[in-house]
Amino acid sequence: QLQLVESGGGLVQSGESLRLSCAASGYSFDSYAIAWFRQAPGKKREWVSCINDRGGSPNYAEAVKGRFTISRDNAKNTMYLEMNSLKPEDTAVYYCAADYSPSACPTYTDYEYDLWGQGTQVTVSS
Repeated sequence: QLQLVESGGGLVQSGESLRLSCAASGYSFDSYAIAWFRQAPGKKREWVSCINDRGGSPNYAEAVKGRFTISRDNAKNTMYLEMNSLKPEDTAVYYCAADYSPSACPTYTDYEYDLWGQGTQVTVSS
């Protein structure tokens, strides 16, 4: 079964950048739609971005549009989230998720995704 592992989180200052990675193992993930979610303390998990199996139809939440870029390298079984101009309100645990449907994106609700990583903490200080 496909397993997902996020990495790349950390502590940065407002305005700085981070790149998150989501590495898949156990199966080729090139037939899955992939998404990023985040959950801040005391808040519900929220959808951030998604992309379909071959990299088409990238979609972004309004809060991150123009600052974040989602991409995937199917040859490396890895997905990325490039985060620029980070703000304190971006502080959250970031999760990658996979949907068995290759063209599921955009899908905004977490319960529709089939597989999840364990999350990586992103903290942005002001």
